[in-house]
Parts: sequence; C-alpha cells; structure tokens
Amino acid sequence: MNNDNPYQAPQSNVEHINPALGNEPRYMGFWPRVAASILDNILIILVTLPLLFAVYGRSYFLSDEAIKGPLDFFISYVLPALAVIMFWVYKQATPGKMIFNAKIVDAKTGEKPTTGQWIIRYLGYIPSAIALGLGFLWVIWDKKKQGWHDKMAGTVVVYQD
Repeated sequence: MNNDNPYQAPQSNVEHINPALGNEPRYMGFWPRVAASILDNILIILVTLPLLFAVYGRSYFLSDEAIKGPLDFFISYVLPALAVIMFWVYKQATPGKMIFNAKIVDAKTGEKPTTGQWIIRYLGYIPSAIALGLGFLWVIWDKKKQGWHDKMAGTVVVYQD
C-alpha cells in the first residue's frame, strides 16, 4: 500500500492476523518454536561435537566429569551463546526461526530489540528451563505467545511478511 500522506502512521513489516485492525501481529506459537529450537540445537551439535572430539578425543564422551576443562566450557557454553546472540543481533532470528520466516521483535515497538534485550532473553532461558520447562511451556497459554525469557526481555516472536 503506497500512500503519500505524510500524516499516516508508519507501516510495520510484521504480518497481521487481521490487517483491518493494523495492530495485532501474528505470533509464532509453541510447536513451530519447538521445531525451530530442535533445528537450532542440531546445528549447534553439528558444530560443537566435532570440536570437542578434536580437542579431547573419544575419552570426552566416556568421562563422567561435567566440564572437562576451559576449552570444554568455551565450546559447550560460550560458543553456542555467542552464536545465538549474534544471529539475533544481525538477523533477529536463529536459523530455525528463519526457516519459519519468523523474527524476534521488541514487544512494545515491533522494532529490533537492543543488545541488552538479546542478552536478557538468552539468560532468561535459565529460569525458563529450571522451573521444569514451565517458562517455555508458557508460550502455550500466553496471549502474545511469550515465554518467560520473552517477558523478561520484552520481546515477542512474530511471523514476517
């Protein structure tokens, strides 16, 4: 819709359930988010397991130690966190969400979240998971399909046009 009216509100690139309303984005629900998360975790495993094997060998997978050393911590925790946050910063989505043509936006403005919001969102995974996954299941019942990590960061996951 091309309107040269300078007094018209700016148009968002977020897909709406009812364009006549103009204010309600189409939120990504629980099962598509689960599928996207599975895809993202497979990608992370495809990168981290060969690195861990290259550094520690077969014994890494036979050991009972939680963390084998500083490189294990970096490869298993820091590297995935950096990768996810960098995807969010540059693409507003991880590869799993991109497959579903979805992105993460600020819940109030519909715009790109700040770096601080991205970090809070990632750290919000911890309480979301610790509470028996209730923070992730919250997406099922929430009107805006927000998990606890989304609520903490003030973000929502929406489908793009």
